[in-house]
Amino acid sequence: MENIKNLIAVASGKGGVGKSTVAANLAMALAKEGFATGLVDTDIYGPSIPTLFGCENVQPEMDGEKMIPLQKFGVKMLSIGLFVNEDQPLVWRGPMAANAMMQLFNDALWGELDYLVIDMPPGTGDIALTLVQNLPITGALIVTTPQQLAVTDVRRAVNMFRQKEIKVPILGLVENMSWFTPEELPNNKYYIFGKNGGEKFAKDNNIPLLGQIPMVQAVGDSNDQGTPVASLQNHPVSLAFDELAKALVQAVDLRNTVLPPTQTVRIDPNAKGCSH
Repeated sequence: MENIKNLIAVASGKGGVGKSTVAANLAMALAKEGFATGLVDTDIYGPSIPTLFGCENVQPEMDGEKMIPLQKFGVKMLSIGLFVNEDQPLVWRGPMAANAMMQLFNDALWGELDYLVIDMPPGTGDIALTLVQNLPITGALIVTTPQQLAVTDVRRAVNMFRQKEIKVPILGLVENMSWFTPEELPNNKYYIFGKNGGEKFAKDNNIPLLGQIPMVQAVGDSNDQGTPVASLQNHPVSLAFDELAKALVQAVDLRNTVLPPTQTVRIDPNAKGCSH
């Protein structure tokens, strides 16, 4: 994986906080900024990326023994969900799941990438530990929602990355579903999950708050249609992910001291279909 400059782990302490939505839209926003970007869905037991990108029935082609990632919206992507029926449960023990997950990295032709965004499984189990101990992770982006229950679980994820034997830098925190805004009342904010819980956690734990993502109906609709909201032009949530991508690039710049140069070969970010 020497041709991949930055591996970004998008993690959460629990499920249901929109981690996969953040990972998918962040990858798209990075591609819109001109970076060669990939996305790996490592949530082996609950893969979401094929649905988010509308590629449930498209299986990657092979080049010899190597997988060729799919491409859509300027993002190269792979998920275990592309190789199994969407109704088929993966009843795998930890080692088998971890081995399958590592194949998405080691047995794929990713090419040259500026960023490879990793949609981590929720929690701090076997697969998460395998990832952070076997891959040169540039840094982690932590996703939470404002309510206290989510923030409490986020602390466990942060502490995992900060363990002495792991030491993966925390690039920042994203507060998802920060407030609800009805489409017909774009200036109204309703804090249905509490207010600024993620912001307070970030401040208390010396972690940069890289973004607050509002919750609107368009996010759910876009996910169901296989066109993540970052693909929409001038939508408030799309613009929020654009700002998140810029903040992440700055955080990586601080992490690496010098920002890696942009690759000259680019994927067309306007391509709407799943291609090989």
